[in-house]
Amino acid sequence: MSLSKSQGNDLSVFGRYRPHGAVARLLTLTRAASMSWAGMRRAFFLRSMAIRALRGQPLDVEAFGARMRLYPYNNVCEKRILFTPQYFNPAEFHLLQDRIEPDFVFLDVGANIGGYSLFVAACAGPRARILAIEPQPDIFERLVYNIRQNPFATIKAIDCAVADLDTEITLFVDPDNRGETSMRIINSDVEGIQIRVPAKALASIVAEERFARIDAMKLNVEGAEDLILEPYFREMPERLWPALLLIEFIPQRWTTDLPALLAKIGYREVLRTRHKAAFERPQSQAQPL
Repeated sequence: MSLSKSQGNDLSVFGRYRPHGAVARLLTLTRAASMSWAGMRRAFFLRSMAIRALRGQPLDVEAFGARMRLYPYNNVCEKRILFTPQYFNPAEFHLLQDRIEPDFVFLDVGANIGGYSLFVAACAGPRARILAIEPQPDIFERLVYNIRQNPFATIKAIDCAVADLDTEITLFVDPDNRGETSMRIINSDVEGIQIRVPAKALASIVAEERFARIDAMKLNVEGAEDLILEPYFREMPERLWPALLLIEFIPQRWTTDLPALLAKIGYREVLRTRHKAAFERPQSQAQPL
């Protein structure tokens, strides 16, 4: 089974789907919900009501200081950013915000619809350099649309997968959550839903873009972090190793002990949440691979 390039994305002028009426009131309530267990339960219940009321339409909103058109149906990322941005990886965002400088250089691998990239752009301003990489054609279309709604967004978007070499790969798509699409089978129910996309090694992308340094890199690649990072650190000079590395922490899907590899080359863990981890590298502690 294949997926078409666009799953009905509406690229009309921003503001057409501005929240109003009951949906607007529900959105206000979900975004105001507390971080407590009771607050989260209430927010999720109200969110489900709003999604039913939307009847498949997107919403045009502001989140993380950026304008976005969000489709909260088959993409958990969009649903969370739309209704409960306060729950969207707050520890990672706080860490990133603490590190951001006006000339910040950020690579967003597995950018989805641009939540991280737009957040960094909003915080850093016009001197930042941001590269957002997303392989799914219809999600990439949403990413580009969101970037274009924000004049401050110094973001370049690339539509390819990131792998261990330059090739073409099969992505296994979860139709219920497009954010869990992966080059590795992580759900046997989606083996039949596949798309072929171009892929590049991370080292190739960084070389082609002529980066002089990387201040932070985020990888959300559903268990392929080790496949991407091990050859990158082996092949690239230390000046192009990211100072801050944000990854999904899914060791059961890795074939390499990624934390051990990162420790060997001088990274230390500075953040761990249920599914995320962050590693930072003081410049004088690395050992060669």
